[in-house]
Amino acid sequence: MDIKQVITLALQEDVGDGDHTTLAVVPENAMGEVLMIAKQNGIIAGAKVAALVFKEVDSNLAITLKTSDGRSIKNGDVLMAISGKSQSLLTAERTALNFIQRMSGIATFTHKLVTKLDGLNTKILDTRKTTPCNRIIEKMAVKAGGGYNHRFGLYDMIMIKDNHVDFAGGIKPAIKATQTYLERIRKNLKIEIEVRNFNELYQVLQLGSVHRIMLDNFSPDDLFTAIKIIDKQFETEASGGINFENIREYAETGVDFVSVGALTHQIKSLDISLKAV
Repeated sequence: MDIKQVITLALQEDVGDGDHTTLAVVPENAMGEVLMIAKQNGIIAGAKVAALVFKEVDSNLAITLKTSDGRSIKNGDVLMAISGKSQSLLTAERTALNFIQRMSGIATFTHKLVTKLDGLNTKILDTRKTTPCNRIIEKMAVKAGGGYNHRFGLYDMIMIKDNHVDFAGGIKPAIKATQTYLERIRKNLKIEIEVRNFNELYQVLQLGSVHRIMLDNFSPDDLFTAIKIIDKQFETEASGGINFENIREYAETGVDFVSVGALTHQIKSLDISLKAV
C-alpha cells in the first residue's frame, strides 16, 4: 500500500457520500485561505502528506509549505498556507490534521530518544507495532525524527522470534528450516533470530547462518556480557523493557540497534490546528 492509497482510504472513511455540514453551510463559490499552525514545540513530520490530502480533495487548491519533515517547530509557527474553495478546505481539514499530528508526535518522541544517545553508535529502530494500514506513514515519521526503520512487513526479512523457535522445536531446527526454505524459494533475505537467554545465544553462535541476533529482555549487564561474547560476529539488537529512562544504559553496552515499539504504538499526537485567515 502506498501513501496515495492510504490517503484515498482515509478520505473515503471520513467523507463518505459527502461532507454534508460544509455543503449545507458554505456556498459553493466561496473562496478562502487557512493557515496550519503548530500549538506545541516538536519535530514536524507529514507536511507533504497533509498537502497531498488537500490536493486529493481539490487539485486546484494552492499550497505553500513553510517547513519540511525533520525540522524543529515551535508553538505558533505557521507550517503551511492553503487557499482555494472554502468547501474543499473544510472537507480536507480533519484528515490532513490527523496525518500530520500523529506523524509529528511520532517524530517528536523519536527525536527525544535519539537525542538521549548522542555520542553513541547505537541506532534506534521502530517495529511492526503500527496502526493497521498506516504503517508507511508511521515509519516515515520515525525516519523524520532521526530513527531507523526495521523490516516493513513479514515479507522483506526473516525474523525468527520466540514463538517461531518454540513451534520449530528449538533454535537449531528453526535456523536449519529457514535455510532450507530460502534455498527452496530462491530468496536472499536477511535473517534475524531472537534469543531469550545465554543458552539460546550459544546455540546460535555454534550454528551461525544468521545476520543479526536480537537479545530479548536482557538486563543491561547481561546485554553487555552478550555483546562481548558475540564479538561483532553478527549484528546485535536489544529489545524489551527499553524506555526513555533506560535507553542510554542499554546503548552504552555497545549494541548495534535498540528496537522500541513505543515509537509508534504509545504516541501522543502533536497539537496542530487549522485557522481561517
